[in-house]
Amino acid sequence: MDLFEAMQVFVRVVERGSFSAVAREMNLGQPAVSKQIRALERQLGGALLARSTRQLALTDQGQRFYVESKEILASLDSARLNFASGQEAIAGPLRVAAPVSFGRLCIAPLIGDFLARHPKVLIDLRLSDHNEDLLKENIDVAIRIGAVKNEGLVAVSLGDSPRQVYASPVYLQQHGTPLEPADLAGHNCLGFTLLEHYDVWRFEREGAQHRVNIKGNVTSNSSEAIREMVLSGLGISLSPQWLFAADLRQGAVSALLLDYQPAALPISAVFNHDRRRSARTRAFVDFLRERLAHQT
Repeated sequence: MDLFEAMQVFVRVVERGSFSAVAREMNLGQPAVSKQIRALERQLGGALLARSTRQLALTDQGQRFYVESKEILASLDSARLNFASGQEAIAGPLRVAAPVSFGRLCIAPLIGDFLARHPKVLIDLRLSDHNEDLLKENIDVAIRIGAVKNEGLVAVSLGDSPRQVYASPVYLQQHGTPLEPADLAGHNCLGFTLLEHYDVWRFEREGAQHRVNIKGNVTSNSSEAIREMVLSGLGISLSPQWLFAADLRQGAVSALLLDYQPAALPISAVFNHDRRRSARTRAFVDFLRERLAHQT
């Protein structure tokens, strides 16, 4: 039995929650996956999975071994990739996924500079506000805004996305200007539904926390749609600063509650845990970390 291979199979079984799913991913028969897990348990001298339940569940020892296995495999993968990328040319296809607005406003304008540095890379930029299956869509790296909860993904921080409250002059003339977070409860607030707890807006001022349950007559899973509705005077939004930067400069919107700081959203580059990160992928992520630090 190859111990590292068995550990990889075990980690994927835990994360996918299914022997058959892992068998399909790794192009193995389901009996082969089960055999790997049993052999690993014999090697360790104890059960990793509780098989009496209808769903896969870890034993206490299995939970500890899962956490330690992920750390060992990540270290091994990092060492191998550091060695390989030092010899590998930065060239070839690179498929990148990003949210629509962020990709259009913040990623696409940087592509030319990246390709000027690395002209042998071929980029396929895919924009979608839905989190695509990286393995199924053969995506090398995806840019995510907000918390990354998928345990099967490795996330690398690219920085943070500061947010602000925005409304158009037309809306403020008709409905008044909120002066503190509590005032938002009486306004038409537009919720971006791809964020968890989108209907609760949180602020900080001088160490004090402010929490507001917002209400509005429209929600959307598209930040582009939220922007258009704010510009039309429909309501107020809590949005990333990059989304309204040009509109703010042109006077099409006003930034509100400037004495109160909303929580910034993390920006991450994510990969599949078991996907090899090429030199071009690493170069692209390093480039984004460098440039986004000055842009968001």
